[in-house]
Amino acid sequence: MQGFEETDPLVMPDEALVPAQSRITPAPNQFTHSLTRPQPFHYGDAGGEPSGTLPAGTKVVLMVHNGGASCRVADGQGRYVEIEFDSLKKL
Repeated sequence: MQGFEETDPLVMPDEALVPAQSRITPAPNQFTHSLTRPQPFHYGDAGGEPSGTLPAGTKVVLMVHNGGASCRVADGQGRYVEIEFDSLKKL
């Protein structure tokens, strides 16, 4: 086709996918907390390398907190992740 440049396809690695058990559909549109600092997150239980980082100011819904140092939240993209509880500020 004229005006288009052919490129090689880009295949994302498996770790770029959000595991099915770590997705909430539809994603939340009302939030209970925001993050006070950038926060590494884990899709599974905390430990090992983080799955990614949520930026400071990200709005989340607090889903589970059993009184410990960590909690589970859902963000606006529907990711259900474990983070440090003390990074949360109530909205």
